[in-house]
Amino acid sequence: MIREVFMPALSSTMTEGKIVSWVKAPGDRVEKGETVVIVESDKADMDVESFHEGILAAIVVEAGGTAPVGEAIALLAETEAEIETAKQQATAKAGALGGHAAPIPVAAAVAVAEAPAAVAQNGATSVGSGRVVISPRARKLAKELKVDLATLQGSGPHGRIVAQDVELAAGRTPAPVAAPIAAVAAPVMAPTPAAPAVTAPSTAPLGQVVPFNTLQQAVVRTMAASLGVPTFHVGYTITTDNLDALYKQIKSKGVTMTGLLAKAVAVTLQKHPLVNAGYTDQGIQYRAGINIAVAVAMEGGGLITPVLKNADQSDIYSLSRTWRDLVERSRSKQLQPDEYNSGTFTLSNLGMFGVDRFDAILPPGQGSILAIGASRPTVVATADGLMGVKRQMQVNITCDHRIIYGADAAAFLKDLPDVIENNPQSLTL
Repeated sequence: MIREVFMPALSSTMTEGKIVSWVKAPGDRVEKGETVVIVESDKADMDVESFHEGILAAIVVEAGGTAPVGEAIALLAETEAEIETAKQQATAKAGALGGHAAPIPVAAAVAVAEAPAAVAQNGATSVGSGRVVISPRARKLAKELKVDLATLQGSGPHGRIVAQDVELAAGRTPAPVAAPIAAVAAPVMAPTPAAPAVTAPSTAPLGQVVPFNTLQQAVVRTMAASLGVPTFHVGYTITTDNLDALYKQIKSKGVTMTGLLAKAVAVTLQKHPLVNAGYTDQGIQYRAGINIAVAVAMEGGGLITPVLKNADQSDIYSLSRTWRDLVERSRSKQLQPDEYNSGTFTLSNLGMFGVDRFDAILPPGQGSILAIGASRPTVVATADGLMGVKRQMQVNITCDHRIIYGADAAAFLKDLPDVIENNPQSLTL
């Protein structure tokens, strides 16, 4: 019996996937639960595992190729006698897709997962399964450098083997990890950078058209969907002196400014559930939890929004540790869909680039997004009528006017400074 292996739907917005690499080659034999192919979804690389033992008779879509969700990317044979027939069918299917079937050595065979449920968590197996927990990039690098993965101890989250571990084992000096090029919240107390990081390639292909990558295509679809939503913007100036002082006190304990800002917003949203809600055709969808998404730019183009789930209920130390883990795994495209598409409210911070104010585009499905500018020393009038200098930042909220009105947004922005300006110590409780 010949089975088709379909391109899985790895997220609710995914319409097509790209084959990053085939872990198994045609003719290989795999056991149930082994990773066979790595697929790039909208914003993550996902391992697809085998549900069966058997034969990978033919590959329809080669590494680097794309296929719509539901299209066959490989064919499985139960017996070696079926391999030749599967190869002929694969050639026909590859021609229909505009791709090329892989040449098949006559050898023992392979079985592959046939459903999205075969995706491994974080691109790795669960603890105790006996398989190596490794990122796709590290797996590829280990093959190139001929490093035995069984001898490595992972330094990544949850013991995951990352590229740096492989390079060290091979006697190479790991390349320095690039700093976020993104809208990751930088400490608001930091002085304005003299020269913001450049996100564009240093050797831009001038005069050429560069096709969108998968992540950029996902952003295009998302932004196009946002155009149909009537939005409005409301701004507010927040003094950050007390928040900056708190950050200086506790940053040595691993606390990040992103964690502090996310926590402050989440606590304020407890009083304003409408600002945390979303529009549906049936009415207003009030959220069961407060999940703060933070926009992060990705190297090579596009952005992703790692989500701090139930940020109002987490202590600031756990929240900061979670954020560091999310950012690290987002850089290697190892976030699960639920870790970047479950936000109920989004933060976008361009303050690290010296931007003092901007308006953010509302993500589909959410009611609000808050744009955060840089904190800067500002001459202000003090309570006693004199002049003084305080650090201030501009925040602008974008709201879905179908469910949130100006007074609702203004009330939220009035309560947010009460936390940041007057009671930042409450964020550590």
